[in-house]
Amino acid sequence: MIPVDEAVVARLESHGQQFEVLVEPDAALAIRRSEFEGDLEDVIAAEDVFEDASRGDRPPETALEEVFGTTDSLVIIPQVITEGEIQITAEQRKEMIAQKHRQLVDLIARNAINPQMDDAPHPPDRIERALEQTDFRIDPMHPVEQQVDEALDLLRPVIPIRFDEVTVAVRIPAEHAGAAQARVREYAGLDTEEWQADGSWVGVTTFPAGLQTEFYELVNEWTQGTAETKIIKDSDELSTR
Repeated sequence: MIPVDEAVVARLESHGQQFEVLVEPDAALAIRRSEFEGDLEDVIAAEDVFEDASRGDRPPETALEEVFGTTDSLVIIPQVITEGEIQITAEQRKEMIAQKHRQLVDLIARNAINPQMDDAPHPPDRIERALEQTDFRIDPMHPVEQQVDEALDLLRPVIPIRFDEVTVAVRIPAEHAGAAQARVREYAGLDTEEWQADGSWVGVTTFPAGLQTEFYELVNEWTQGTAETKIIKDSDELSTR
């Protein structure tokens, strides 16, 4: 369960009765969209249905039976969320906006490149400053992924930006190949791999272009700076990094 101060109230009025439940905001939205796949107990603040959550008042069991056909709160809670309204305070709304704004900036930074600067990644602070020059406003009641296109449309007149992926070939010397290749595999997955006769390892991986700097730093860390990396261009030319 989650702390009460992290939950929002979902409220349903039916048959002259009011029913309220306490749920994590993003989970509530996922439940309403039929996209929630977790355990309900992990995203609610109380395994209970209230008449007034702020006072802790509970509706009569007869009212639960009449409206929902059951008194099982874990059956009723999703119905209240789906059919009712999600109530958020001004403070909760402010925090949700700040959180989703951070998520949006991070998502763009992880996927975007600067096509005018040799496809270099955009640092998050650059994206943040560029967003401040637009009219973009995050909607706390919609998933960040659904708001990326609007943000990009507003960012393009401000900074050169494009979502892309990069394919990188990595050669790791034999002395680091065992552990480091496993870390590369965990980080980005592999398109192809091959063990060389000298014990070194070569792998090709594709990941969001905005993660290039992070990837190179991690590979250097895992191999004590001995790895070789090359960006594989569409033209099949190799650009050494």
